[in-house]
Amino acid sequence: MIKKLKNLGPGLLFAGAAIGVSHLVQSTRAGADFGMGLIWALILVTLFKYPFFQYGPRYASATGESLLDGYKKLGKGALLAYYILTLGTMFVIQMAVTIVTTGIASSLFYEFNSVTIGTISINSVQIWSIIILSICLLLLLLGKYKLLDNIIKIIIVTLSISTILAVIMALFNNTTSLSIAQVLPKNDLEIVFLIAFMGWMPGPLDISVWHSLWTLEKKKNQIDFSTKGALFDFNIGYIGTIILGICFVLLGALVMFSSGETFSSSAGVFASQLIDMYTTSLGNWAYIIIGIAAFTTMFSTTLTTLDASPRSMDRTSALLLNKPFKNGYLFWIILLCLGTIYIFLFLGSEMGLLIKIATILSFITAPFYAILNYILISGKHTPKKWHPSKELHILSWMGILFLIGFSIWYLTTL
Repeated sequence: MIKKLKNLGPGLLFAGAAIGVSHLVQSTRAGADFGMGLIWALILVTLFKYPFFQYGPRYASATGESLLDGYKKLGKGALLAYYILTLGTMFVIQMAVTIVTTGIASSLFYEFNSVTIGTISINSVQIWSIIILSICLLLLLLGKYKLLDNIIKIIIVTLSISTILAVIMALFNNTTSLSIAQVLPKNDLEIVFLIAFMGWMPGPLDISVWHSLWTLEKKKNQIDFSTKGALFDFNIGYIGTIILGICFVLLGALVMFSSGETFSSSAGVFASQLIDMYTTSLGNWAYIIIGIAAFTTMFSTTLTTLDASPRSMDRTSALLLNKPFKNGYLFWIILLCLGTIYIFLFLGSEMGLLIKIATILSFITAPFYAILNYILISGKHTPKKWHPSKELHILSWMGILFLIGFSIWYLTTL
């Protein structure tokens, strides 16, 4: 067991990427607006998405190649579609997770005065965004995957302990009964929120591609990282995302439910309101606990997405052109940092539209990734020993139908 725990890595990176806005903002808001009434939705969507996330490390460890290599075997069109989708969303996704992280950092640590450089005015959140992206960039370039693998363990442990402590504190300070009655949203606003909550929980399905790449990196650094070990690692990370999702729903229900507080639609402002409400409800001594939980939640997402998108684009480019690039990862990670900073500085007024476009693409492409992953893991490109069990086949079919129906439902609400 100790050896298995030491072998953890890609599964925790998956958790770090998934536990972000979906948990800190969406899950907490679910608790604030519905109490414990949407736990059914959290469990249902994580169940139906489970096979397709799991097929990432399963395929990579069983075949020695990433899902991207597998997509190419299914047809260059699938790989090209992935390239276009990722190129169209990676800057916005990085911006979205970074802005929440910077909002928390500005609230917790220090709020800079606005600075004017020429005709450009830079506020505190924008300054923090540059600082945090620079820190993440240095960590990834200097330490590479090995440092990322080690540092994510510290971050996830810190995140888990601080979140669980916050839940315990909230339970001890709770003076009203907590209902576990499940509810079904009725009006349009509630239904839109439900769709967003389920769509982002525990994360977009293209994280399965990232996970397959991290699995291969783990195998380079640790030769005995077997397929069984990769599945154990994934299950630990996946179960962790579910548990922490429930914890954040609990926090929202215990501290915010029926509070009458109006919450900002801005993720960064919402995170600051969240910390302030905990301080008001639980006392000043709770500030540091929930602050650590909130910051580590979002910093882990910022760090892992900054690594994953360049890693996947580098591999996709090499496969499409049949030519590996020596400094491909370096090119894409610097491009991603510069592009994200550019959006912060010059496209601030368009952030809402950009995030909406990225959200739509993430939702409607979920069946695309689910079907590709299922075909790969069930077909000739995967050793029969590692084909899904009968139960996983059934769950996969149900999941694909669910995701197709979910995407249609989402499009009809726009």
